[in-house]
Amino acid sequence: MTRNHLISALAALIVLLLIPFVVEDSYTRHVFIIAFIYATVAVSWDLSLGFAGLFNFGHLAFFGIGVYTAAILSSTLELSPWIAILAGGVTSAVAALLIALPVARLKGIYVVLVTFAFGQLCMQVVLSQSQWTGGAAGMVRLPYLTIGEYSFIRDFKFAYYYVALFILTAAIVTLLLIARSPFGKSLRAVRDNPDYAAARGISVARQRVMVLVASSVFTGIVGGFYGIYLRVASPEVFGFGVGTLVLSMVLIGGTGTILGPAFAALALTFATEAMVGFRGMEEARFIIVAAAMIIVLRMAPGGAIDVIGRLGLAASSATKPLEKGKT
Repeated sequence: MTRNHLISALAALIVLLLIPFVVEDSYTRHVFIIAFIYATVAVSWDLSLGFAGLFNFGHLAFFGIGVYTAAILSSTLELSPWIAILAGGVTSAVAALLIALPVARLKGIYVVLVTFAFGQLCMQVVLSQSQWTGGAAGMVRLPYLTIGEYSFIRDFKFAYYYVALFILTAAIVTLLLIARSPFGKSLRAVRDNPDYAAARGISVARQRVMVLVASSVFTGIVGGFYGIYLRVASPEVFGFGVGTLVLSMVLIGGTGTILGPAFAALALTFATEAMVGFRGMEEARFIIVAAAMIIVLRMAPGGAIDVIGRLGLAASSATKPLEKGKT
């Protein structure tokens, strides 16, 4: 991450912290909250896909596991929704560990097939265990968040906004620290040349297990928050549509950057919501997102954040005064 990227991220965070005081419309705040949720899932996916090169197409299963963990614990077992949200990260990490063990030594298309099958298996479990999950109808009217006497559902989504932003910020900071650590460097070695990494004493299988678990924690936590926020747990969270949208955020933003998918999530969420307001664009918006992904990958393989970084570098270079004695 360059200095320009860090400055841009800090400036964006300051703006996002001030938005609820300027924007009082609950719908706009809702779109921001959904964008923060998608961004958290996208940056977590970027850790395993972008840094480790692991094509984990079951990543959305961790999100769905977090949703249903929070739903069952808060509604059926009547635990505090705050505890249920955090528990979503724990159950997702356990699920990631279970799926990582057979995936750790697989390569190529076999990783895709096994992880995709894992996601479908989770959906079938939800549909079949209706006594716990509500089956195809899902679970509704989940408990809402409160702090003492303060209810989160009576402030036009003001408090929910900051909870979602906090989860996203915590995820980005944690994942950036992981990426800059020796563990993160070993992940890039495994991604670029697994044989060389193994020759240097790096256990490829162990690193893959660890990165899958690490990428699942915040995905499960934000999944739990998603269920509590909407007060609904539905099998649709395991669907292919949400997965492809989040994957497009990772690819358009830039793999192996963490910040890129976060910015792309914000942009794409608002863009797709805006297109819903135009007649005939409800379905075409997904085609437009797919076309945008192809264009970005073709013209800027490093993602949109790479383009932004180069533009910022060019702008800063253009504003530098000429050195003495040079024209």
